[in-house]
Amino acid sequence: MIKKILIANRGEIACRVIKTAKKMGIKTVSVYSDADKNALHVNMADENFYIGASPVNQSYLVIDKILKAIKDTGSDAVHPGYGFLSENAEFARKLEEIGVTFIGPNAHAIISMGDKITSKKIAIDAGVSCVPGHMGLIESADEAIKISHKIGYPVMIKASAGGGGKGMRIAWTDEEAREGYQSSKNEAANSFGDDRIFIEKFIEQPRHIEIQVLGDKHGNIIYLGERECSIQRRNQKVIEEAPSSFLDEKTRNAMGIESVALAKKVNYDSAGTVEFIVDKDKNFYFLEMNTRLQVEHPVTELITGVDLVEQMIKSANGDILSISQESVKLNGWALESRIYAEDPYRNFLPSIGRIKRYRPPSEGIWKDHVIRNDTGVFEGGEISMYYDPMIAKLCTWGKNRDIAINTMKDALDVFELDGIGHNIPFLQAVYDHDRFKSGNITTAFISEEYPDGFSGAEVNNQHTRRIAAICALMHDITEHRAADISGALPNHERHVPDLWSVEIGGAHYAADINGEEGLRNISIKDPDGGLDTLDMEVLTSWKPGQQLVKAFIDNSRFNFRAKKISEGYKVWHRGCEFKVSVRTPRGAELSKFMLEKIDPDTSNLLLCPMPGVIVSVLVEEGQEIQDGQALAIVEAMKMENTLRAEKQGIVAKLNAKVGDNLAVDDVIMEFETE
Repeated sequence: MIKKILIANRGEIACRVIKTAKKMGIKTVSVYSDADKNALHVNMADENFYIGASPVNQSYLVIDKILKAIKDTGSDAVHPGYGFLSENAEFARKLEEIGVTFIGPNAHAIISMGDKITSKKIAIDAGVSCVPGHMGLIESADEAIKISHKIGYPVMIKASAGGGGKGMRIAWTDEEAREGYQSSKNEAANSFGDDRIFIEKFIEQPRHIEIQVLGDKHGNIIYLGERECSIQRRNQKVIEEAPSSFLDEKTRNAMGIESVALAKKVNYDSAGTVEFIVDKDKNFYFLEMNTRLQVEHPVTELITGVDLVEQMIKSANGDILSISQESVKLNGWALESRIYAEDPYRNFLPSIGRIKRYRPPSEGIWKDHVIRNDTGVFEGGEISMYYDPMIAKLCTWGKNRDIAINTMKDALDVFELDGIGHNIPFLQAVYDHDRFKSGNITTAFISEEYPDGFSGAEVNNQHTRRIAAICALMHDITEHRAADISGALPNHERHVPDLWSVEIGGAHYAADINGEEGLRNISIKDPDGGLDTLDMEVLTSWKPGQQLVKAFIDNSRFNFRAKKISEGYKVWHRGCEFKVSVRTPRGAELSKFMLEKIDPDTSNLLLCPMPGVIVSVLVEEGQEIQDGQALAIVEAMKMENTLRAEKQGIVAKLNAKVGDNLAVDDVIMEFETE
């Protein structure tokens, strides 16, 4: 039996593997770079080994350094996680040569399926449906345009060795094909050390559905249902669920049978995923096979009860698969939210820095729901510019889809995360969206529902009135506390009124609070008479200084996050961000005479939207530019981001050059406009 596993990875997935290894009584070894010396996975492992500088090509991707770590720690097995060396056949072969067990599929399967061009040819031979495309290598942008014309726009330009949404671009025109070809090659080279590109037809209105397969070294292969991964941004999955609300049992079985046939074609062992694109008529087409553990594997674990990491370890150890196809049962519904360090209000640009506050919801198993949080960070830790921006994978399970969604919404409501930009508001907005709740989703969901980017969820007046009531009560609690303190001093008796004027999202309310402690009766009135008076019973244990506000309104849970600001609170709730002002009625009258602060005009500047490196400057000083024209490319967290002009003008001055490391809001160039 395997005795000591070295995890050739970092962050959340390294922590995940360590948990199962400990459950099985197996020792673990973590590897770490300069940026990860204080990381959570380092603290969790039994032993640690330093492998070099922060950039991945100087640490996590250097096979010789991993091999040295294996030798020096006496590890007899390696789990590669996902990304990095997880689908590197050379790495798997070198482990085999030194007698170390690779916890993953055999090198032949990795080679066959790891290359998307080769895998499509094998899939066709195995009788698996495939998307039309050009499977040969493409040597230039001109050739990419020619092939795109032959296939017919729109097309998907993809890295042959790609994964995780990196090295992928959709092109609808020759210009986009040319630009996408070069960007895909650059990202592929940086992420995988392989810049080969291929092109295939882009299926419009598609759903992304994948089948989890599991095999052993004795020829036994099964599938464990499907996962729906259609909520994507820039080809990067954001929300996953299992099962899919779209598939029927007939289609599920057909996809499973083809997935097993493909796996058997390459003598697959271990856990793997066969990804399909599915059209509106339930026709499905093979995309690729990932010969590793998927990021979204927890949702499959939650609906099947199968620990996939444990099964991978047993398979690598030579054990016979103990699960039959007939014994696989899909129970309930599971969701996974990928919580990223990115700012949804600034086009999801990466965010780095120190996590000042990290308080995820409590994990646990209850009668009709489950909450699970897979993470690799901790309060006080750093989000580095060198690695993927994932913070956590928040997962929920329910007896049905509605319960799973409601559990997720409640869990996101109480997830406290400060110090960096994050996408929790966006996730909340998606789960509250009628289209998502109906299950009518495609991979175009985000681009269709948020075509101009995310600026917050649609405001619900019932929610704002409840927030107004609770904020008035919070202010009332704070004022009574101050009165109690000052009242203890001679001649400092202080009266606290029962009526407060609340302004939220441009709306004004009068909040009348009755009662002194415990359950309070609050009446919310519209001073202009536009809305009916809302009477409610409010119970909260909130105390001044707390950012998480937990309350019950008429016996129903209502939670949100709030920070104290001048004359009120800044509130975050279900994808909306509010400034809530709480004043006395007289103070509200006087506030109308206050001047508003005007933000400086930066429209003639191109500012760096996130910390990163200038990869390319696409214009020159004195050049006339048009609205939407590409101006520069900034690389951050292994992804290239093209910055475009927002209006017509002339480049007056270039303030940055290729290779410069920039911080947020550093000026890249200045413009002259008419």
